[in-house]
Parts: sequence; C-alpha cells; structure tokens
Amino acid sequence: MKATKSNVIWITGASMGIGKALALELADQGHTVIASARSRDKLSALVEESRPLPGAIHAYPLDVTCQQSVNDVVTAIQNDFSTIDQAVLNAGTFLPMPGSRFSADVIKQQFDLNVFGVSYCLEALIPVMKQQKRGLLAINASLAGYRGLPKSAAYGATKAALINMAECLKLDLDPYGLDVKVINPGFVKTPLTDKNDFTMPFLIESKQAARLISNGLVSRKFEIRFPTVFAGIMGFLKRLPYRCYFALVKRVRI
Repeated sequence: MKATKSNVIWITGASMGIGKALALELADQGHTVIASARSRDKLSALVEESRPLPGAIHAYPLDVTCQQSVNDVVTAIQNDFSTIDQAVLNAGTFLPMPGSRFSADVIKQQFDLNVFGVSYCLEALIPVMKQQKRGLLAINASLAGYRGLPKSAAYGATKAALINMAECLKLDLDPYGLDVKVINPGFVKTPLTDKNDFTMPFLIESKQAARLISNGLVSRKFEIRFPTVFAGIMGFLKRLPYRCYFALVKRVRI
C-alpha cells in the first residue's frame, strides 16, 4: 500500500528488528522518517541504506529511558521539521524470567525500557499533537500481553500495561483529534528473538511485520495484531476461563 500523503513519522527502537524494517518500509512509501535508537552506528547504516528510497530517514540518537533526552529529541524534531504527524513507540526488549528465579531487578529493567520509555515519549508528544489538533500515536505492545505465559512475568507484565495504557489513551485523546493504536505482534524474526531457545510458532520476517504495521497505521482499526492465525489463537486463549487456560498452556507451552 503506497502512501498518498507524506508524513513526518518518528520511530523509536529503529536501529534493528521491527523498527528498522518499518523505517525502511515507510521511507519506501515516501514518508520522512525520524529514526531513534541508542546505537549511532546502526542508525548511520540505516540512513545510508535508505538513500535510494523515495522518502528519507533521519537519525536522532536517543536512549528513551532518559526523560530529558526524550524531551530534547522531540523539541529538535519540531524545530527541524515543524511537525510530528505520527509516532511509533517501538523501543523495547525481552528478558526471560522463570518464576523460580524471580528477580525484581529484571522487572525494573523491563519496565524502565518497555513502559517508562514509552511513557516519557508520550508525555513529550501529547502536548505537541494536541496543539497540532492531529496526530497518530502507535504503541508497540505484544500478544504476550493478552495473558500470562511461561518465563514472561516481567515482559508480559510490561506489555499488558501498554495495552491497557493504549486503551485508556484512545478514550481520552479522541476528543482532541488524536488517533491512538496498539500494535500486538506475535513472534517476529529479529536479533532479539534469535536469542530464544524455544520453538516460536508462526514466526514471520521483520519485513512482513513492517508491511502489516504500515497497513494498520492507515486503517481505522485500534489494534494492529499479527500473524493472523497466532493472533486468533491468543485471542481465544484470552477468553478462556482460568482453569481451562492454565491446563492448556501447561500442555502446549506456547
């Protein structure tokens, strides 16, 4: 799906995986993409890779866990481009944590990046978009936020928090002309998931994920979820009574 209007789109966590693939996809559609991540070298390589594309990618290095840095980057984007039409808050990570080795430090690490990193971006962006009286905020959560899964007490909790946060913001920001979406991917092949030591059902490539997200951004749907079959399975599990859910997940180990 090709874009009919060029937008200024900010993507966090854009140096690899879904974020990188989405930045290239949107630049290929002619958009101006602001790519943020901690790695300056990877962002520079992304900018070079994008040069033949119709749109452009501009690198704004950032650690989203530093609130002042987030504020500075949002201000810089406004100064340089006069607008932020869309933001895809994608930066995040996964740290496995079996319940038998529960660690409050792992919980904190996950929430610092996955939840507070998104929150700092939202706090900086919402006043900008309210003043513009338009804008799209897309929060990258996960199907893992639907229900508890093995070894995911930290990660799943952050993603459940983001889903709930997006639902609340959708209700609160609609009157201001702001659109809010939540992105709930399943397993996507990225450098992060390459570290997993278990079989990942319905694994898809990051380019396919990027295409599905870009299509979802221009749709009227609140939730962008994929792949279809796995999302359907997780949606079914979400509705099961606890007794049935726990018995099934213990058997299939999704």
